[in-house]
Amino acid sequence: MGEQHKGTGTLTFSGNTYRAVVYDLAMSMIYHGFNKIIFVTHHGSNSKVIDDVLRRLRYETGCFVCWYKTPTERAYSLVGDIFEGPPEETPGWHAGEVETSTAWAYNPDAMDMSKAKQDRTHAPRWMGDAFSKHDGSGMVTFMGAENIWVPMEHHEYSDTATIGNPLRASKEKGEKYFVKAGQALANFIEEVKKFDIVVPEEKRAFTNRA
Repeated sequence: MGEQHKGTGTLTFSGNTYRAVVYDLAMSMIYHGFNKIIFVTHHGSNSKVIDDVLRRLRYETGCFVCWYKTPTERAYSLVGDIFEGPPEETPGWHAGEVETSTAWAYNPDAMDMSKAKQDRTHAPRWMGDAFSKHDGSGMVTFMGAENIWVPMEHHEYSDTATIGNPLRASKEKGEKYFVKAGQALANFIEEVKKFDIVVPEEKRAFTNRA
């Protein structure tokens, strides 16, 4: 599932387990009468392994299913008017302008900005100088083209774990983000409600389809 989070209090699923959980959750909801399912995530690594199970749900049942990724610096169109980092600082990911602002708005008491520092990603050192990296995705750039996907751990492409510029963050920006991102999701849900999707009754049986 990409980099693993093994700190105190975290749980890590393998890709196979994660896909099985998503599938079983969706099939349970379909069994109980739902025709449309929206999974919402803010984590990039969750999204790397999920396409095949979403397709399986769609093709097996006919339900509408999608993976909604809340806006980050890589999708600035929704929240670009809130944040001010220039292109050389964005897209930030871990502890960048967006993530630091939202953490600040969510729990101001947990913030210690004296520890904040700006940092960028790089291609894994072992790949050599011919390669570079734009952000925290799995993509690596070669000869000017960002078209190579390389599985790698977080420490291989980030020296400090920070990706972006937390020094531009503020509690107010985080509060604005929550309002705007929440409204965008609400608007999307209202549009999905209009979709004419009905799962046939014979497709609602929750059986072991392994």
